[in-house]
Amino acid sequence: MTQDIVEAVKKAKEQSKPRDFTQSIDIIVNIKDLDVKKPENRFDEEVSLPNGRGKDVKIGFIADGELAVQAKSAGIDLVIDKVGLEEIGKDRKQAKKLANQYDFFVAQADMMPLVGRFLGPVLGPRKKMPKPVPLSIKLEPLIERLKSTVKIGIKSQATIQTLVGTQDMSDDKIAENIETVLATLDQNLEKGRSQIKSMFIKTTMGSVVRVI
Repeated sequence: MTQDIVEAVKKAKEQSKPRDFTQSIDIIVNIKDLDVKKPENRFDEEVSLPNGRGKDVKIGFIADGELAVQAKSAGIDLVIDKVGLEEIGKDRKQAKKLANQYDFFVAQADMMPLVGRFLGPVLGPRKKMPKPVPLSIKLEPLIERLKSTVKIGIKSQATIQTLVGTQDMSDDKIAENIETVLATLDQNLEKGRSQIKSMFIKTTMGSVVRVI
């Protein structure tokens, strides 16, 4: 299937009109023979794309003390301490804004009860509850991994749509990222990728190109 994917990526790029920004490239996968009403058929996975996302990832870090200092030094976009966490928790509008602005959240493990209390109602439904990390963690490897991570899953519909790169990445690298996403379907679907009903590739503002 790889060559078909490469050709579809190339076509999606060619069909897309020039824009004044770098467009993302997404895949849309429709699954057949899957009853999403059954809990065992739903899943949420984080997939590390071998060639990265091609675009920046915004990370929110919830920590106090030394770990907060390390997070700031590591270039984390947003660092929230206990006081800030409580303030945000009292302002639902601000909490929702942060939840929508940031791709991933990470939290000092012993602060997770507070996170659940103040931000759980906002982050939970968006599947953005923070990853708990110990005080001893080395942040750089975690940050690098998150920068190449996308979330895929099936909840209420048998359809997956996810970012697989940007238009300035090579066709082959995007195709390799797509194959990695499909490998995750092999792990989570009873019949693997043979349950794919249809698959499309599109740029942010472009029309869809059918692969299958």
